[in-house]
This record gives sequence, C-alpha cells and structure tokens, in this order.
Amino acid sequence: VQLVESGGGSVQTGGSLRLSCAASGYTASSYCMGWFRQAPGKEREGVATFDSVGRASYADSVKGRFTISKANAKNTLYLQMNSLKPEDTAMYYCAASRNWDCRPGRKADFAYWGQGTQVTVTS
Repeated sequence: VQLVESGGGSVQTGGSLRLSCAASGYTASSYCMGWFRQAPGKEREGVATFDSVGRASYADSVKGRFTISKANAKNTLYLQMNSLKPEDTAMYYCAASRNWDCRPGRKADFAYWGQGTQVTVTS
C-alpha cells in the first residue's frame, strides 16, 4: 500500500488549500481513510476521516472550515481547507484503515501512512 500526498504549500491567513492523497495497492472505496497533522513539538492529531459508507468526521478545531471527500474512481482522498489560520500550520498526513469505520481521535484505526505534505499559514 502506498499513499502519496500533494497540494501543500504556503498561504496567508484566510486562504485555502486542497490536499490530495493518491492510494495504490489499496481500494479506497472499501475502507475508511483520514487526514492527520503534526506541528513541531506536538503530537500527531486527527483532522478528519471519511468512512466506506460516506460519513465524514472532523476534529472540533476544523469543523466548518475543512471538508474531507473521496473520489473512489480515482482512489484518491481529498481535504479542502478554507479560512486557514496560523495554527493550522503542520505536516499533513494521509492515513488508511483496514476497517470500514474510523475516527480522527483513534490513530490505532489506521494501518498505512503517507509521507506527509507541509502546510504553512502565515499571518
């Protein structure tokens, strides 16, 4: 299983970015996937998840600003990030589960991880 993230970059406060995660060796439609982030000196935290029946879950810190989605035909997971804040600055990681259900608060749900893409929000 390989997960390759893209779409990170540097934006000003209030800006938007769209992250993508292309999966190979894995059927995205059958399992739950998610996005995590890790800022320097902090633990990796869950941002959002998307299960195999199309339900999305979000961390409170991103609700109303971020949207997770999955394109099954492309085997790709997305994270649309709007109204970005400096505290959103982190390395963002794509993660894939071997279960149909997963949650942002349960890192143990995820068996596979990408290498990450950096998001920097400047004030």
